[in-house]
Amino acid sequence: MEILLAKSAGFCFGVQRAVDTAYEHADEENVYTYGQIIHNEEVVGDLTKHGVQVIDSDDELLEIKDSKVIIRSHGAEKRIYDILEAGGNTVIDATCPFVKKIHNIVREEGQKGNTVVIIGDSSHPEVKGIVGWCVEPPVVIGSEEEAEAFVRKCIDGEVKTADNISIVSQTTFNYRKFNYIVDIIRNKLYNVTAYKTICNATSVRQREAQEIASKVDAMIVIGGRNSSNTQKLYEISKKECENTYYIQTLVDLDLTTFESVSRVGITAGASTPNKIIKEVHGRMDEMNFEELCLDTRILRAVTDESRVSIKTGEIVEGRVIDVKPDEILVDISYKSDGIIPRSEYTNTPNADLTELVHVDDPITAKVVKTNDGEGSVLLSYKRVAAEKANEKLEAALESGEILTGKVVQVVSGGLNVMYDETRVFIPASLVSDTYEKNLDKYLDQDIEFVLTEYQPKKRRIIGNRKQIVAARKAEAAKALFDRIEVGMIVEGVVKNVTSFGAFIDLGGADGLLHISEMSWGRVDDPKSVLKVGDTVKAFIKNIDGEKIALSLKFDDTNPWLNAAEKYAPGTVVTGKVARMADFGAFIELEPGVDALLHVSQISYEHVNKPEDVYKVGDEVEAVVVECNAEDKKISLSVKELLPAPEYTDDVAEDTEE
Repeated sequence: MEILLAKSAGFCFGVQRAVDTAYEHADEENVYTYGQIIHNEEVVGDLTKHGVQVIDSDDELLEIKDSKVIIRSHGAEKRIYDILEAGGNTVIDATCPFVKKIHNIVREEGQKGNTVVIIGDSSHPEVKGIVGWCVEPPVVIGSEEEAEAFVRKCIDGEVKTADNISIVSQTTFNYRKFNYIVDIIRNKLYNVTAYKTICNATSVRQREAQEIASKVDAMIVIGGRNSSNTQKLYEISKKECENTYYIQTLVDLDLTTFESVSRVGITAGASTPNKIIKEVHGRMDEMNFEELCLDTRILRAVTDESRVSIKTGEIVEGRVIDVKPDEILVDISYKSDGIIPRSEYTNTPNADLTELVHVDDPITAKVVKTNDGEGSVLLSYKRVAAEKANEKLEAALESGEILTGKVVQVVSGGLNVMYDETRVFIPASLVSDTYEKNLDKYLDQDIEFVLTEYQPKKRRIIGNRKQIVAARKAEAAKALFDRIEVGMIVEGVVKNVTSFGAFIDLGGADGLLHISEMSWGRVDDPKSVLKVGDTVKAFIKNIDGEKIALSLKFDDTNPWLNAAEKYAPGTVVTGKVARMADFGAFIELEPGVDALLHVSQISYEHVNKPEDVYKVGDEVEAVVVECNAEDKKISLSVKELLPAPEYTDDVAEDTEE
């Protein structure tokens, strides 16, 4: 058998630097890492044995004082540094220099007022760290689809960007995919600058994996399950070689799989220790492969037949024999007991397993490792739950079934919803039928959704809540329009108040209460009459298609109904100046009833403009000269209440001339 080992396999510079830093401080007192130093269980487990503890939450950060905290190679948000320093801790920064460079770029670009776009996995610790160094909330894009959606929202005005857009990338992102996404943004938007922040080692590693995978009969990719760069190596290799296997250690590898293989390729992620790579390579290369496979089969044959034989990936039934807050011990009728750590039971951080599981409970789990390094079988309950959920999800995609899940995370691009330990992503554009800037209100809430995309191998499980909301609104709207008619009195809740009126939610559709229909009197500002949340009774003035016009001007409150009697000619009235015109002043006698005081009726003396005598708000006493209730017109006179001037004979003679 020929074995092709990638030259770039194993620790990159940044990872090696972080691991070396952690081991330099191992066995010291009060030493922590913020998050796992690298995505490799073997290394993390060994550091734990040497007293290096892992901090995963803000609560833990706030508790530690006067300790040493190592910032992992992925980096961390600026606020993490602030919290640690405030607690009197010593921060040992092992952030990869390439990641640190990105922190500086996004900070500087934000200070210039530019919109920052980060291309990467929003849930990855490196990306979370980059976000934490941005001046303003950035846009995080992880796929071509998300890039298309971002561009579309920018064009439609749903998303506002600065004049300049600055793009950076997660260091381990797929280089080709990065270029695709940048092209999508550049082709539709202006003033776009893309910084090449993908680590050169990552690019080299990916190209090398692709080249080797294209030449071999089988490909082995070694790395932690949570390692983003290892996952991308697997995806790249799988496209070139169908027989690609993702393992964490030699224990995960079934050697008999390679009996008929003549050429095998091996690569590893940046967080994979060299000793593990050497174990896999050495074991496969140390003897004639046919003999090795024979030895493997013989070993299996002579294993204690009284015990159940298990292998990685197998589903086993067991019984809980002990429960601790962070792990479960399970009897699986095997030579070794099974261990389910907290992370393999639930996705809920810091969950107390003693509250969820009890001794003697039956349990079904999946074998992750036949030996966890300490003689126990590593099991996973959540993976079984996830697989069952995946079956339901696949069926739901076909049937269109409405599912319910809990929102466990609000990200810049939408909502992460947990459905039976399977994460479903609902993009922000599919959360509701209207744009919602702030999605925080959905956190920890149970919401309904349907599936629009299901690709578990690509980790693309997309939900759609908008479809349900729109459908139910359509049903409610149909029911509403079926029962309402012009003239009907309806009750609703004020949804929005604008300068021209208020929109009233009628339970299926919105009705517009125009400013002119809020009162028989004059309304200058709708917000002085109504506020959001008010309950309003109005009558339907008009229905035009899907538009409903409402009014509060009920006939029985019309002040003009008895105006002819109340304001008969000769009646002396008192009102206030409401507004002015060149030809006169309009006097409000009561809300909804204005009368005209013509400029010629103000005084016996000549008046050029009503402003020369009155100002808005002045109280005026006058006599009704004319009242036309049908046309809603009343004429007043102040002059007639005044004594007529006496003219002299001289004036009279001059007048006669």
